[in-house]
Amino acid sequence: MAKFYITTAIDYVNSLPHLGTAYEKIAADTIARYKRMAGFDTHFLMGNDEHSINVEKAARERGMDPQAYCDEMAVAFQTVWKRLDISYDDFIRTTEPRHVRGVQALFRAIVDAGDVYKGRYEGHYCVGCERFYPEKDLVDGKCPVHETVPQWVSEENYFFRLSAYGPRLLEHIRKDPGFIIPETRRNEIVNVIESGLEDISVSRSSISWGIPLPNDPKQTVYVWFDALINYITGVGYPEPNGDYKKYWPADLHVIGKDITRFHCVIWPAMLMSAKLPLPRKILGHGWVQFEGQKLSKSLGNIVNPLEIADRWGADAIRFFLLREVPLSRDGDFTWELFIDRYNADLANDWGNLFTRTVSMIHRYREGRVAKAAPIAGMDGVIQGALRDYAAAMESYEIDKGIEAAWTIVRRANRLVEEKAPWNLAKDPARAGELDALLATLAVALQHLALLLYPVMPMKAREVWETLRLTPAIEKARLPAAGALLPSPASPEPIGQSKPLFPRIER
Repeated sequence: MAKFYITTAIDYVNSLPHLGTAYEKIAADTIARYKRMAGFDTHFLMGNDEHSINVEKAARERGMDPQAYCDEMAVAFQTVWKRLDISYDDFIRTTEPRHVRGVQALFRAIVDAGDVYKGRYEGHYCVGCERFYPEKDLVDGKCPVHETVPQWVSEENYFFRLSAYGPRLLEHIRKDPGFIIPETRRNEIVNVIESGLEDISVSRSSISWGIPLPNDPKQTVYVWFDALINYITGVGYPEPNGDYKKYWPADLHVIGKDITRFHCVIWPAMLMSAKLPLPRKILGHGWVQFEGQKLSKSLGNIVNPLEIADRWGADAIRFFLLREVPLSRDGDFTWELFIDRYNADLANDWGNLFTRTVSMIHRYREGRVAKAAPIAGMDGVIQGALRDYAAAMESYEIDKGIEAAWTIVRRANRLVEEKAPWNLAKDPARAGELDALLATLAVALQHLALLLYPVMPMKAREVWETLRLTPAIEKARLPAAGALLPSPASPEPIGQSKPLFPRIER
């Protein structure tokens, strides 16, 4: 069985996840669920970044030991991800012994390669980003992300010879253009490398909350250098066998566009230095904005994903984000947009198709789906949707995958209006036509549940179980190209109808 290893960025635990953080995890979860459905041995890694000035500061403000604070926040984060139905296979924390061991092993490998030296660093340091910025990257003297004036930091520490890897990085990107997606991110990274790379500081002498350097325990590993290594420690590095041998290199890193330089320049260079394989693909997604503005605590526009999930279900917010915000660009969240999309697509389209199909099967056929040939043309619609869906999902265009599934929704709803089952039911001579229509609608719902399961797992499971389908939807697989799933016809009554997505009244 082919493997697929997918990761997300690990999160600072100085504050709880907001809508933008959730977007990345939901998108990665959808890809992971699709890959499992496509038959891949899928390993999905997430985690928390716990070695940070901001994390230590947050702990001290609460009068807590940093480790105790991180333990508490790990539970809080995983509670959020469970509520949003994120199906990760492993959750790595940078304070775990397995991660500490791996970081020190990789650091030693880079030292042995001759790519670490001691020197003095002076530069503009943004505490919020926990990174140094060259003068040319500041905007009006401020951090381009947090719009705050960075601190001027000067200290003696260790450096990584990043400058030595520019040519090799460019060669790799040019030989494999799909290494960084979308194209806009790749072009940005190529420009960064072509403008010249500088060696980077990879340790701190003034920070104790971190992993001690194996060659100088008085210094700690720079938080970003530490954090990036989670992608291999999460599968067992430095052990050469087991999960590391099975899953590395990663097939896909899913990260935000603001941290592409770390992932597309520094991380590959670290791996090259240690003579380890590079990840196969890095996807730098856009941001979810609120009414056109970046989500920010300072702007007071943070949207809590659990507020939406608790009121309208996790699937509703999963659908909105993935339908409205393609991974290749920024997108906007507003309450008006959310309600409009929910009512139009979920309540009216898919929800209404499900409710009236199940109701009619009970009303006209005592809850049983007849073995009847599907109505001409619907097979082709479903086969086309399956083909377009797979193509979109393989290229990580989830919004286009949803659109492919919606061709089935729209055609099935039109079929109900065209065939008018309420009239067919009045004429015994047309019983066969009614059987064919109801069977066709059941087939449509069956395939919709499968295609939408990665996006909306809870509601798709509800549809699947209402139709009494086997095996469990978690174990179901996409049919072969050009084929359809086995007919849902059964002598046993299906489940009762109930609203999938009750309308939101303004």
